[in-house]
Amino acid sequence: MLLAIFISACGGDDASSGGTVALRYSIWDKNQVPALQQIIDKFEKAHSNIKVTIEVTPYAQYWTKLETAATGGSAADVYWMNGPNFQKYASNEIIAPIDEQINNDKVSLDNYPASLVNLYTYNGKHYALPKDFDTIGLWYNKTLFDAAGVKYPDDTWTWDTLRATAKKLTNSAKGTWGIAAPMNSQEGFYNTIPQNDGYVISPDKKSSGFDSEAAIGGLKFWTDLIQDKSSPTESQMVDTTPLVMFESGKVAMMYGGSWDAVEFHSNSYTKDKVAVSVLPQGKKRATVIHGLGNVISANTEHPEQAWEFVKYLGSQEAAEMQANTGTVIPAYNGTQDTWVKAYPNFHLQAFIDELQYSVPYPISKNTQVWNDEQDKILTQVWSGQLDLETGAKQLATQMNQALAQEK
Repeated sequence: MLLAIFISACGGDDASSGGTVALRYSIWDKNQVPALQQIIDKFEKAHSNIKVTIEVTPYAQYWTKLETAATGGSAADVYWMNGPNFQKYASNEIIAPIDEQINNDKVSLDNYPASLVNLYTYNGKHYALPKDFDTIGLWYNKTLFDAAGVKYPDDTWTWDTLRATAKKLTNSAKGTWGIAAPMNSQEGFYNTIPQNDGYVISPDKKSSGFDSEAAIGGLKFWTDLIQDKSSPTESQMVDTTPLVMFESGKVAMMYGGSWDAVEFHSNSYTKDKVAVSVLPQGKKRATVIHGLGNVISANTEHPEQAWEFVKYLGSQEAAEMQANTGTVIPAYNGTQDTWVKAYPNFHLQAFIDELQYSVPYPISKNTQVWNDEQDKILTQVWSGQLDLETGAKQLATQMNQALAQEK
């Protein structure tokens, strides 16, 4: 459990004495540094008394490092927050509410998708300005499709179309697969479960949906692709990630996020060979939506300057700068078209088209507790060590126990 840290932000304001305030900004994606540095440079020109330094920690270590820093009172002044961790940080007063600042500076929350504003609201208080959002699409290798004489994915595709095409694109002699089917939540079964009319967590956040027939079907979509050898095995995908396989032409298709655009553009192999389509349809259309927020540490010595920076990060100008680089889809309404046009050869409009049937990223107050069980049990299912239905029911039991403890 995180310690509740809240230090009154009255002292330590170097700006009041004419000095320069140094702010630390913690993120996890190195691909976004160029765009963010452009934004920071523009911000610093307008705020000569504030200097912002970006600190990048890879996602695999980000939350462990942040929790250690937060409990020790040394977290960055401003940092990225995601949905699964938000309620834990807000409920323990590790991050500061910003309603007073929003009201004083007349910042309109209508500038952002309501789902993202709600995601970062806890007990009626707002804790973040939305930074970006992401949906999941079907990335595909046009060169491999052309070589096999197969039509590219489009909005007519169903699960059956994908299965049949993945088989056609699999060539064991060449060591290539039609698709990668890793044990992945956001880029995998968080999409196929709702597509099969199921849910991961109930709307009231009190019960798991993993043991339902619909959810089991959404999981089976993936394990079937491994069993019919259209995808590498789980162990092969642990040894070499699906992303690396896709970027080296070993996998023809992968479910991936909108954030992959900047990665594929910078990769010499994928830059001119790949594009993206909307996800194939199951019983219905669905894609999971998520988005990051910029939050202020409750322990910052410079709350006024930290707010000025967060406010600018959430501005239309910053969103346009971010969109122009094609890094991620900006959350500021009306700026998404700029992002789509950044890499016209990828057909990124697919990610925007999916907004109309997007479903919320599943979270609860202590998401990580049942996420750990989810990963542990489903990894056994994917590797063939545990029967799918048995594993799904075990997961539901463990998840229900975890949710019951959140009261």
